[in-house]
Amino acid sequence: MTPAPVPGRAGDILLRAPLPADSVAALAHLARLHDLSGPGNGAIPQDAAACRAIGIVVTNGSIGLDAAAMAALPALGLVLCTGAGYEGVDLAAARARGIIVANAPGTNDRTVADHALALMLAITRDLVFLDRAVRDGLWDSVRQARPTPSGATLGLLGYGRIGQAIAARARAFDMTILYHTRTPHPDPDARHVPDLADMARQADYLVVACPGGPRTRHLVNATVLRALGPGGFVVNVGRGSVVDTDALAAALLRGDIAGAALDVVEGEPAIPPALLETGRVILTPHLAGRSPQARLAQKALLENYVATYIQGGVLPNLAEQKAAT
Repeated sequence: MTPAPVPGRAGDILLRAPLPADSVAALAHLARLHDLSGPGNGAIPQDAAACRAIGIVVTNGSIGLDAAAMAALPALGLVLCTGAGYEGVDLAAARARGIIVANAPGTNDRTVADHALALMLAITRDLVFLDRAVRDGLWDSVRQARPTPSGATLGLLGYGRIGQAIAARARAFDMTILYHTRTPHPDPDARHVPDLADMARQADYLVVACPGGPRTRHLVNATVLRALGPGGFVVNVGRGSVVDTDALAAALLRGDIAGAALDVVEGEPAIPPALLETGRVILTPHLAGRSPQARLAQKALLENYVATYIQGGVLPNLAEQKAAT
């Protein structure tokens, strides 16, 4: 159950995740800000008085906030994740303390979906390699036929806002849409496949668009990659932990799959060397959700959430919602 409004909530803001300068300025206008989002982000203040003053933590799904950090912040009342992900936040610890945990879904769905389609096209048509080849004077020797997404089958791991936005774009390519989730969605234009390996077997593209965390860790494993087959492509705009990196690298080196395009990687920003040993990978630096439009929407939502909390208003509380499901 969502806690009743508390008039005049006070407290400083601890920023753990990097934000654009105008978003940082907007938060600083609402309350005193402790910005620890630089190198080694995820820290909490060393000063005990500063810890006692913090009522709000702004983080993201990857950096999160664990039980130990919460325990060091006795006045903490709100943990706000800047995107849709919240897997790094200890929801049970927050619930036990009565701490509200909120996220920001819907601010970058379309941007992530656009990036997913860009990655699909880039890896399928081999755009990065072809650009380099043409610059190196290899025009004629690289003019080989490449696959196209048109009429192919798309398998989506995850069918929330982002997965559905990807599907909407894929339909413009006349793609058949399959998806794998724990429970089916009422969508007559997409087919739910209960078994992930079975979906991969039917798909030309396996696109990861689900959250991270223990439940989804290494869902895309060697078995799923073998099922996808030598003509199949993996695209990941979800979380790096969902794909078994060692299994993916091995599958690419053996030619078990045709290629991979990854916006997220396990252990990022470090890239496993095995992934770099094959030319069948395109990598982008976890920016699928970043665009001017998404940034403005995120800034507005963050300001609104923090202001609402400070004024004693009610916010959606993931800690309570997850306890009820």
